Amino acid sequence: MPYGNVKGRPPAARASARLPSLDLLKGFEAAARLLSFTRAGEELHLTQSAVSRQIKELEEQLGVALFERRHRALALTEGGRVLLLAAVQVLGAMRAATERLRELSGARRLSVATTAGFASLWLIPRLAGFARAHPEVEVRIAAEPRMQDLERDGVDVSIRYCPPALAGPNAERLRGERVFPVCSPKLLRDPQRPLAQPQDLRHHVLLHVDDPDGRWPWLNWRVWLEVVGQADLRPAGNLRFSGYEHVIPAAIAGHGVALGRSPLVDEALASGRLAVPFRRDANSERAYWVVVSRLAAGRSEVSDFVSWLKRESAKDEAAKDEAAAAAAPARARRRAKS
Repeated sequence: MPYGNVKGRPPAARASARLPSLDLLKGFEAAARLLSFTRAGEELHLTQSAVSRQIKELEEQLGVALFERRHRALALTEGGRVLLLAAVQVLGAMRAATERLRELSGARRLSVATTAGFASLWLIPRLAGFARAHPEVEVRIAAEPRMQDLERDGVDVSIRYCPPALAGPNAERLRGERVFPVCSPKLLRDPQRPLAQPQDLRHHVLLHVDDPDGRWPWLNWRVWLEVVGQADLRPAGNLRFSGYEHVIPAAIAGHGVALGRSPLVDEALASGRLAVPFRRDANSERAYWVVVSRLAAGRSEVSDFVSWLKRESAKDEAAKDEAAAAAAPARARRRAKS
């Protein structure tokens, strides 16, 4: 099906049409890859209507229909398939050339993608250490909920939170994750509301990540309570947040009890802003993985950053071991008294 009257334009008009801008190509490539204007808009941080307008402008410039608009679906036309091959090559070449020009100009930029929770609760609080050691490197952090294609999206390093099967063939495991209750220390000092064992959670508000689609069952209080034999427990209240990066500040402020995720709560525990009321860990099959783009693999700032990530993670593990060793005598005394 032709798009409007674009096929009817005179050959001279089509031949003299200007080359499409990179913004139009980016919008087309995302829409063609995802076969959805809505999902392309989410990826590019645009509205669905903005992507639709970009595609319409591109079709008018080129004089061909690029998509077949079906009922609640899109399909590429023959012209769309031809342009997609070219768009992938052009955008890839431009990204590679941009990185090369930055190297020649002396600018050393490093783009890092990870989840919002890992960025705000673990990475950013430590990032000053890397900046002091490497002041010549400009780091850009992108908090993305989706797993990115590093080469296509121009990302140098990705820290992925996922099961091993989804990490990718070149991923390096940074560290695992444990899940356990955490709260503000002031909640532990309230004699009217004890918090020494799982059944005591009935006296307290539980803090949740809002997850109506069940994407994160390992962070779900209902699942955790079932595991510890408290499936029928009814808390004093519930507070829900759109992201995990909002749950932990609420716990630190004393608004309730959260499911803490190591390593994301390690710093707050070490500083005393959070406490562990009782230890009932749940080990998740998910872990944090470091993946380096093939286009960035030979750059020194990339290897420096990955090495720094590994050292910071190892320091965390060593600190936890020391804390556990220091706490062992106290636990033994409590067991002896009981």
